[in-house]
Amino acid sequence: MADEISGMEHNQEDVAFLEKELRHISGIIKQRGRQILNSYTITPPQFVALQWLLEHGDMTIGDLSNKMYLAFSTTTDLIDRMEKSKLVQRIRDEQDRRVVRIHLLEEGERIIEEVIDKRQQYLQDILGQFDEAQVANLSILLEKLHQEMKKN
Repeated sequence: MADEISGMEHNQEDVAFLEKELRHISGIIKQRGRQILNSYTITPPQFVALQWLLEHGDMTIGDLSNKMYLAFSTTTDLIDRMEKSKLVQRIRDEQDRRVVRIHLLEEGERIIEEVIDKRQQYLQDILGQFDEAQVANLSILLEKLHQEMKKN
């Protein structure tokens, strides 16, 4: 049964529709996120970097560059600006002094949590138009889509 499901071909019109809807949803989320960020002193790339640090803890610039799909030099500049704003701090690794990790500071954590709260409130308002079963189904399907995408 699992092989039948995993190899299933879907109607091209359905796939095109889903791609378009996901693209539009992504665009709206990005636009709303930028509107929320306008109230803060951070840029969209800084928001993304702070999110990675909040979710995964201290990271090297190389690790952060890879996660954000940015050049190492671009990420270094980003970290320089965030360090000046007291959002992050560079910390030398105790075991290997050549390794420098980026550590999220209290102010960076406060800002990122506020922004995420506002984004979640926006989604809460939208989901007010859905019943509990629809939200549960949407959650299950989005998680499955995400898991399948991570495999490729």
